[in-house]
Amino acid sequence: MFDFIRHHQRLMQLVLLLLILPSFVFFGVQGYTSLMSSEPELASVDGQPITLGEFNRARRAQLDQYRSTLGGQFDAAAFDTPELREQLLNTLIDQRTIAIAATQGRYSVSDEMLRRTIASIPAVQADGQFSSERYRQVLAAQGMTPTIFEAGLRRDLALAQVLQPIGLTARVPNEVAQKILSLVTEQRSVARKVFAPDNFTKDIKVSDADIKAWYDANQSRLLIPENLDVDYVLLDEAAASKDIKITDADIESFYKQNQARYGQPERRRVSHILIEIPAGADEAAKAQARAKAEDIAKRAAADPKQFAELAKELSQDTGSASQGGDLGWISKNMLVPQVEDAIFKLDKGVVSGVVESPFGAHVLLITDVQPASVKPLAEVKEDIASEIRKQLAAERFATMASKLTSLIYDQRDSLKPVSDALGLAIVHGHGLTRDGLLNADQRLDAPAASESEQTILGQPKVRQMAFSSEVLKDKLNSGAIELASDTIVALRVAAVHPAHVPPLDQVSARIRTIVTNERALAAAQAAGVKQLEDLKKAAKPDIKGFDATQVVTRQNAQSLTREQLEAAMSITDKNLPVFVGVNGPDGYAILQLSKVEPGPAPDAGQIAQLQAQLSQAWGAAEEQAALKVLRTQYQVKMLPDAAKLITGDLDAAKL
Repeated sequence: MFDFIRHHQRLMQLVLLLLILPSFVFFGVQGYTSLMSSEPELASVDGQPITLGEFNRARRAQLDQYRSTLGGQFDAAAFDTPELREQLLNTLIDQRTIAIAATQGRYSVSDEMLRRTIASIPAVQADGQFSSERYRQVLAAQGMTPTIFEAGLRRDLALAQVLQPIGLTARVPNEVAQKILSLVTEQRSVARKVFAPDNFTKDIKVSDADIKAWYDANQSRLLIPENLDVDYVLLDEAAASKDIKITDADIESFYKQNQARYGQPERRRVSHILIEIPAGADEAAKAQARAKAEDIAKRAAADPKQFAELAKELSQDTGSASQGGDLGWISKNMLVPQVEDAIFKLDKGVVSGVVESPFGAHVLLITDVQPASVKPLAEVKEDIASEIRKQLAAERFATMASKLTSLIYDQRDSLKPVSDALGLAIVHGHGLTRDGLLNADQRLDAPAASESEQTILGQPKVRQMAFSSEVLKDKLNSGAIELASDTIVALRVAAVHPAHVPPLDQVSARIRTIVTNERALAAAQAAGVKQLEDLKKAAKPDIKGFDATQVVTRQNAQSLTREQLEAAMSITDKNLPVFVGVNGPDGYAILQLSKVEPGPAPDAGQIAQLQAQLSQAWGAAEEQAALKVLRTQYQVKMLPDAAKLITGDLDAAKL
């Protein structure tokens, strides 16, 4: 067959042509291109499609960025939600819209603008000036050439011209900033009386008929979602370090091998007097500086007690001169070699001769010496034992993790072989849903979730694995689920509980509490409304039972709730005092507004700062408005596959 094709290529080309031509006749070239491309199209901008492939590439880049930022805490499942998928798709649409607007508007960037932009990047500057060498080094570190970088930057600058001028030119008037600041700092004196539901519960009676009626009318509130009982084994540092025995011999051996870690090298407290010798100084200048230093050395050696005074008077080291030349405690490898060598050869209290370094001529004095020392074994024994345990646990963890990964696949219908071989307890967890764990009201007869259970089963990747087809439907062990670098879980489903409404007898006590609370809240509100009406009618309102008056602002609510603060700040009536009622989940409150005063006058800096912030926000809003116009102009359309992608019915690439 292949020999025939190889020796009759002209004939085969004719056959292929005859096969392909009818396709163009029936579908046209455009139709043939679409027929050959099976990639779903999610949206179109000016007739140009945004495909699933483009979405997947953008999603991969986005996840790589999250992975780089979060490290071991990264979980791809947590970023694969309908909201984030829709947000990313809209970002791609906006980018395409702006790119088309830039192309059709013939936006361009001059070479001069490109040069100025690059020169202003701090990463490519040396001493505040553009450095071509630094520029090439930075790009090389990113795996880029100047040509590639400049082409990308030129494109980005051109795209920025579409919307950026709109945002940059937005400006909020000074008067608006002043007005907002005055509202923010305005002070209002408020007294409050709260009608709490707890004060009315004793009078509430709930019958069995009331409970049954509520049960029938509120099935959706009682619905317990589909949930799982799972068995799992947990391999972590605690499991890996279990039964590790550390002997005194192990500790002593580690101590001897790592004594440098438990000791302190010799330290010397040093003072110096510096006479600077500028770089490039001629021999005459150098000789003059040395002579001055030698004279100082002689004076200091004659009376070392005067060293600090001489340093304050004569040293040209501005950092230490005011401290009498004191450099603090010095260990080896802290100073330049010439000075350090001299320091560790001097005796305490002896003034050195002139010591030259790249900084100039030094005169040195050792004011104190701390000999090298090593902490006794008894003092560091617990630290050493802990470190040995961690090292052994890390080694054992790696071995156990490898065995766990193998064992969970050797017998897919049980975790017992894993438990027996590795000594890991099988933990029973209850109430795992697709969104987390059942709350206390939903757990009914199931035990409360422990803190460890909440931590482990609350992880998105654990839930995702538990509800996967392999684990949920096929009843197989999960793979090894790595929650952190030192935490691995493997699980299997023990029982599946379909979504259901519990029978009345299991929730009647809960319903009684709910109905009692609802009626008590209604009674509190009714009592509060009645007293509010009486206060408004009274010539001299009696405010007995009100809390002490408190001064609140929009930034400081004191003890008011958010709803109460909003109500107090919304009062516009100038005939004070004014009473207003506020409903809330914790009861009904009556507020008395007795005084409104302006806050402290803002200074020019505060006004300018707020004006800049408001202008930036206004500019961003105008940019979004302009982008909305562009999306209409270029006929942005969401295609049917976009909805499938957002809801998860159209699978994006598994990343």
